[in-house]
Amino acid sequence: MSLFITSLASGSNGNCYYIGNEKEAILVDAGISCREVEKRMKRLGLSMAKLKAVFISHEHSDHIRGIHSLVKKHYLPVYITMPTLKRGGLYLENHSVKSFMAYSPVSIGNLSITAFPKFHDASDPYSFTVACNGLKVGVFTDIGLPCEHVIRNFSECHAAFLETNYDEDMLDKGNYPYHLKKRIQGEKGHLSNKQALELFNKHRSSNMTHLFLSHLSKNNNCPELVSKLFTANAGDIKVIVASRYKETAVYQIQAIENSIAGIHYRPVAEAQLAFSF
Repeated sequence: MSLFITSLASGSNGNCYYIGNEKEAILVDAGISCREVEKRMKRLGLSMAKLKAVFISHEHSDHIRGIHSLVKKHYLPVYITMPTLKRGGLYLENHSVKSFMAYSPVSIGNLSITAFPKFHDASDPYSFTVACNGLKVGVFTDIGLPCEHVIRNFSECHAAFLETNYDEDMLDKGNYPYHLKKRIQGEKGHLSNKQALELFNKHRSSNMTHLFLSHLSKNNNCPELVSKLFTANAGDIKVIVASRYKETAVYQIQAIENSIAGIHYRPVAEAQLAFSF
């Protein structure tokens, strides 16, 4: 069974990541409106009916902004910790709220979602891996530094959304106030291109096929710069820059003859596929 993955949005204006198989899917975070989720999934040929849950990493607005309308319209359960629920000021029906704990997998059909802690300036921040039939995809964004939990889980992934938030020189020379620069660079801030590249070079799995460069700063990073940096170190791994303005293509991660291969699916309108995921 394959996994199909795409970034619907990635950046300080909204984050939302889709991971699913042929039958069911989940979203990690819902930082864009329900309408935008629907529009972007439709353009990709992805069915809203296959969405079974939303997992929330932390309470910052660019990760929860669209959750109320999405849950209300599509009757989706929200997996979220109580500190994140309260600090985010979210008012959800009790029946839609589901809790999770670190390293206690949650089963959504054939998907197994595991949360793990990370360093970030939020009340109770987590990242997630999603596994299915030996395949594993991880979402590694909003991370101040690569702690042992991040390193261990990243090293097991066949595909990953990895934060490359800022270029150190661009941030240092930019016009952000000093306190904000320190927050971004701190151990509860965000990963720089340099930190992410070190994690990628030292700890990636030999089975990794796809890497999404994610949560790029609008002011302190450059898509062309970071793409060139990682592509030069990626070998056969497909490097995709996740946009803050639009969805990426859908990528298929597939097991073939006891090895892992990645297959790229273009948006449905471009590829003229006769089916939807």
